[in-house]
Amino acid sequence: MAKMNSLVDREVIDALYRASQAGVKVQLNVRGICCLRPGVPGLSENISVLSVVDRFLEHARIFYFRQGGDPMVFISSADWMPRNLDRRVELLVPVDDPACKDRLIDILKTCFEDELKARLLCPDGTYSRHPKMADPKANRSQSEFYTQAVMLAKRGAPTTEVVFEPQRPLHTA
Repeated sequence: MAKMNSLVDREVIDALYRASQAGVKVQLNVRGICCLRPGVPGLSENISVLSVVDRFLEHARIFYFRQGGDPMVFISSADWMPRNLDRRVELLVPVDDPACKDRLIDILKTCFEDELKARLLCPDGTYSRHPKMADPKANRSQSEFYTQAVMLAKRGAPTTEVVFEPQRPLHTA
């Protein structure tokens, strides 16, 4: 599973196609540009792509790999684009804390359950709306995240504060 704003990098797309052909199920949440074609028989039938555009502008980049049953989760500053991967300094950070890892996986799952604002990318490059979109009880991921944030704030959920101290040069005389 992966969540990002853009997927353009040819090498990454080819690797995802190879994974699909090897039987790996790939779920992508790409808000903007996506050059991959999901659901093409013999090429990408194991890949699904959705785009969620809603009230709040999201920039989260979350990558989840099962790694043979051992979950690996990363957060990143980069989309999968040549300019980000080849010409910029970007970060890809592993998330090792089990609670944080579980929360990020839950965020991904909630995005993939969106039935109201998600658009599914079709093999021909067009987008289709979810069939349950007209249902008044349809899932809306951003509403779910907003509700969770309000509940945590009302409960006065404890926050863990991390203080980063700037590195000061050693004085030499």
